[in-house]
Amino acid sequence: MTGVSLGFLPKPISVPLANLLPSRLSPPNLATSQKYKQIRASIEEIGMIEPLSVGPVDRHTGRHIVLDGHTRLLILRELSHAEAPCLVAIDDESYTYNNRVNGLSTVQEHMMIRRAIDRGLPPDRLALALHLDPIRITRKLNQLDGICPEAIDLLKDQQFSTEVFVALRRMKPTRQAECAELMVSANNVSVVYARALLSGTPPERLVAPKNVRIKGVSQEQLGRMQKEMTGLHDQYKIAEQTYAEDTLDLVLARGYLTKLLDNELVFRYLEKHHPEVLEQFVSIGRSNGSDA
Repeated sequence: MTGVSLGFLPKPISVPLANLLPSRLSPPNLATSQKYKQIRASIEEIGMIEPLSVGPVDRHTGRHIVLDGHTRLLILRELSHAEAPCLVAIDDESYTYNNRVNGLSTVQEHMMIRRAIDRGLPPDRLALALHLDPIRITRKLNQLDGICPEAIDLLKDQQFSTEVFVALRRMKPTRQAECAELMVSANNVSVVYARALLSGTPPERLVAPKNVRIKGVSQEQLGRMQKEMTGLHDQYKIAEQTYAEDTLDLVLARGYLTKLLDNELVFRYLEKHHPEVLEQFVSIGRSNGSDA
């Protein structure tokens, strides 16, 4: 089995703030943003939770380049901290680092809040630490209620509005998983798409069919939308099953046409008798293989 190389040293180290150099400038309106206020409130209330990510130490200056955590670094300096916990990257290329880091997903955020509450942290203090209204903490804590495990697993790495769960919760479990798969496959985990899928869900696949109402849409239009959505889903599943084979066929066809056009006799014949066909063949030959 091939070993997996580590991107960072296993344990964080404490680094003086004076030895940390930002790799980019902070936005001018950063200090007034909601995210900034949340991070500052969290650090003031319960301290640093997530270490900064930095590059290897410069042997000449003894300093580290900050790869991730610029806002936390700025806040630590404002709060007169002397040091910061840091994860040191083994590779000093920020491009490589950025490809390894993902933001906290919506499901992961829920899990983090759930763990904090389960460990005895009062919701009011957690709300203060995250600079959020306690009501929002309660909503985030309960956002997975009524969502089937299959849908949660499909959406676990996605970032999206919690209103998506509101739409999914009105569907039965099998439909939830189906819609979650559609949203992830289409790379469109949005409230608008989730509500469109909800409106296109047959009544028998809803938890409370009578409660589904869309402003400005009649029952006849809603029924037609549901039928069209079902047909679209069936077409999508068929296309998904044959995608790899179709792509291979298109790549092979493109290669064949390119080779065919390299034949001077064939090229001249098409140019003289079928110029419109030649134009299409040339266009296909020039297209990038990834467009197939």
